[in-house]
Amino acid sequence: MTVEADVVSGQAWDTFCDALKQAGRQILRPEAPADVLDRAEGWRYLTRLLRIGLEMHLEFADGDFPGFFAPSHETGKIGADNPDNLYLMARLNGRNIYRISGSRGTVPYLSFGTQKGGYETDGKMVQTGFLDAGALTLDANGRFEIVLSATPQPGHWLKMEADTNAVIVRQTFLDRKTETAAQLSISRISKESAPEPLSAARLVQGLDRAAKFVEGTATLFANWAQSYLPQSNQLPPADQALCQRVGGDPNIFYYHGHWQLKPDQALVVHLPRIPDCRFWNLQINNWWMESLDYRYHRICVNQHSAIRNADGSVTLIVAHQNPARPNWLETAGHDQGTMCFRWVGAAEPVHPQTRVVAFADLTDLTRELAA
Repeated sequence: MTVEADVVSGQAWDTFCDALKQAGRQILRPEAPADVLDRAEGWRYLTRLLRIGLEMHLEFADGDFPGFFAPSHETGKIGADNPDNLYLMARLNGRNIYRISGSRGTVPYLSFGTQKGGYETDGKMVQTGFLDAGALTLDANGRFEIVLSATPQPGHWLKMEADTNAVIVRQTFLDRKTETAAQLSISRISKESAPEPLSAARLVQGLDRAAKFVEGTATLFANWAQSYLPQSNQLPPADQALCQRVGGDPNIFYYHGHWQLKPDQALVVHLPRIPDCRFWNLQINNWWMESLDYRYHRICVNQHSAIRNADGSVTLIVAHQNPARPNWLETAGHDQGTMCFRWVGAAEPVHPQTRVVAFADLTDLTRELAA
């Protein structure tokens, strides 16, 4: 059978659907929560990964004609997606030369990173080049251009390698209501006028990679969630090299952990001091490492929204009910999940201190920490 025959007969679709079934094994792992909410969110998580995978490997897969799409957003989330971020990604071909053009906006943090690999192949997204927007020179209208290529270029240059296949952009907000995102576009230099019509081979390859992306991504972060269980309700430093191998930002120092609380308990996260840094935040996620629904719940606190203690420290509270204290993060109906803390550009990371307490004792404890 040829690829063309498989497309015409429908065998290509059957193969795609059969491959998707394999990802369901990650939702049924024995250590994963089996309550209705977490199980339902697990199945929804796979549909979200599929939407992202189809964007990544079918709709925007052509590196000769790239376009930006959102690899994580309000209803599609991967690996402790930052609620304070606007993510953009474009697929690339390392043999081409590209130009990113845009206006800087006012968002406090903006970075560009080229990558190779993928969760659908080796479970890695290794950085091949990085550019911090702090190095950009803007024109009188706040605009800039960046050239992406394997060989150095004059002006703003973002390095690629022969096997580079993507660029990811992170925009981090302190306050989305008052800050303006950068407006960006990407194009290949010296491109043809239009891509070729969809071929059977491109369709089958895209479906295959999208299905593998769903299973690979679900497996990777289910393994991460499982690895946090021995240190539940703690926020130890993550393996920074591992974070970088799966697409992390080199300016970020990451902490990951698992949380689990009874109805009458609260998790107190204390930052004894805030180092000189560009950004920090704490977020809580479900078991699948999706940030909880930040459209309707306060599940993230950052350096702008946090209220500091008199001594400059910060005390954050994860609880099922409102403690009537500052810096409350809502559990949004969950009794366990994962969590992530990050310093961006910190001169030195200050490790968060965690403690589980009775909800009734919160007032006394937070008063003690703030003293």
